[in-house]
Amino acid sequence: MPDYPRIHETLAALIRDVPHSLSNLANASALLWEEMDDLNWAGFYLLTREDLLVLGPFQGKTACIEIPVGRGVCGTAVAQGTSIVVPDVHAFPGHIACDSASASEIVVPMRKNGRIVGVLDLDSPEKNTFGEADREGLETFVRILADTLPDDFPARLL
Repeated sequence: MPDYPRIHETLAALIRDVPHSLSNLANASALLWEEMDDLNWAGFYLLTREDLLVLGPFQGKTACIEIPVGRGVCGTAVAQGTSIVVPDVHAFPGHIACDSASASEIVVPMRKNGRIVGVLDLDSPEKNTFGEADREGLETFVRILADTLPDDFPARLL
């Protein structure tokens, strides 16, 4: 089980007074990659004005570049406005297999001023990797990160 309080503290220290959103997202994905076991992908997709999730900073194998809202786990999390824990991605209707080695996944929407601006996406090659404690810990992680984002995020990046 990841030590979420320590991960949150480390994230806050990494991004404190750093005005570079892209760098903060990169360090956030690297932190999760280093601190969590059984990951084969950890990163962000950023939401465009055209309801398209575009690949952001990540750690792991190459990934899908665009995901429409409503498709796959990431797009479904945006459409539903909630985190999604998937114990077995092969049982998830419409799963997008960017990496055929992925077996479980968790996606957490990232909000700025109440508006979804992207998602945190973690994949594991093992089934049943993520649970309720991960959902809670990663939702807090994303809130800490989102607090540093500019109000017009991600418009300046995409």
